[in-house]
Amino acid sequence: MSYEIKNLLEVIEAFCNEHKMAISTFGRLSVNDGKLVSRLRNGNDVTLKTSKKIRQFISNKSQSEIKKVSSENTEVVKKNSNTENSESDKTKRFYDNRQNYLSFINTTNEKWQIAQRAAKELKYLKPTPPALKLFDAGMGDATILSHLLRALHRRYPIMPFLVVAKEISLEDVRISLSKLSDRFVEHPATVIVVTNMHYSEAPWLRPKNIDLAAALNWQNVELDGESSHQYGEQLRDLNEFLIDGWKVKSSKLTGNPIYIRPSVMVIYRKDHKFLLNDVIPKPGQVEGNYDLIIASQPWRARVSARIKAKNVLAPLSRALSSNGRLLGVQSYGNDPALQLIRKIWPDENPFPVDRHKLTKAVKTELGRESKNYNFLSGSDEKSLIRYNMHVMSNELEDSIGTSTLFAAWNAAVYVNQIGDDQIQPIIESNEYLKITAETLKEYGGLYFNNESFVISKKST
Repeated sequence: MSYEIKNLLEVIEAFCNEHKMAISTFGRLSVNDGKLVSRLRNGNDVTLKTSKKIRQFISNKSQSEIKKVSSENTEVVKKNSNTENSESDKTKRFYDNRQNYLSFINTTNEKWQIAQRAAKELKYLKPTPPALKLFDAGMGDATILSHLLRALHRRYPIMPFLVVAKEISLEDVRISLSKLSDRFVEHPATVIVVTNMHYSEAPWLRPKNIDLAAALNWQNVELDGESSHQYGEQLRDLNEFLIDGWKVKSSKLTGNPIYIRPSVMVIYRKDHKFLLNDVIPKPGQVEGNYDLIIASQPWRARVSARIKAKNVLAPLSRALSSNGRLLGVQSYGNDPALQLIRKIWPDENPFPVDRHKLTKAVKTELGRESKNYNFLSGSDEKSLIRYNMHVMSNELEDSIGTSTLFAAWNAAVYVNQIGDDQIQPIIESNEYLKITAETLKEYGGLYFNNESFVISKKST
């Protein structure tokens, strides 16, 4: 069974569980095939058109549920600003297509550039015993985290590390574990924790809801052996725990995936358990106090500054230790990719909230607490992070290959968060590929801009 079919099945099953819908009913309503799910489970493939139709059905159903909930809670809606009410309607489900995501991260060097920027923060850290504490607010496939851990080892070769990483995607957790096994060889005094909890819970590994806290799924994984191959095999054997612990459902209000059961996985070397006794976290005893927090693209760009501050940045800021630093990274625009998009959709403004508005919103959200922090948004020269799409120079000389054009187009619509509903009418003709080719030749490739900012906690 291909990855795409597995992913499609997971999405369908989560949707059916959420809406209490029989799988045969789902098949009939979405593509007029009551045996759709059964065929998929038996390994049958579907066309790209059918896959898009299924996902569109799920997306439309989710939107109708959002409108239903909103109409049933008019008093709550009135309390929100007009901007925030319209926000959910404008939100793009751009990252729901995992193929687009994988294509983007494999055809650009964004992750590496962010990791290099994060490594510059290490010289400002002032860790205290028993360990240097790092929080990754969105581990993804662990490309950034693995690079950063190598940089940390170079700077602090014998210091114990406590690394807590938040990730809701089961597939990303699997990929990440395959990339992290070598860290326990080079730096044996490492404890890596992975959790699916919300931003307001994950730094402390503690759900806010009492009932969910009682159902906390906590597992310590003690690695035996001395090689990354041995550790990798043991981490792959965690598949059953991951499948059970990383089940998700869609939020009725936002459509975002949320955990069904809060889960925590604590990984360390068994032969270092005694030495790491004060570092290994225990349920209900995690204080936060991180020396460094990485928040790379942890939100949809079009969401308001207030929501980003309230739901993500303010909770993470409160999890900083004295002298701790939070590095935020988000898309900035003003690059060839955005110009490509505006040749087709002239009025698109994918990045309405810049770092200056964002840090101001965090100050407001923190209130009196804000006096304990420094907010460093910096100049464009210091804050912008440029990254490129991988293109061989000879690919741009004459006729550009179709695979290069598709990769460039995918990267541009992914970064600028253009939804499928907008894209579908455009790709019915080849005009978009012509515009993509013109942009690639004009700039000798395709590059993108991110922006960074730092929130640091003052020493006490």
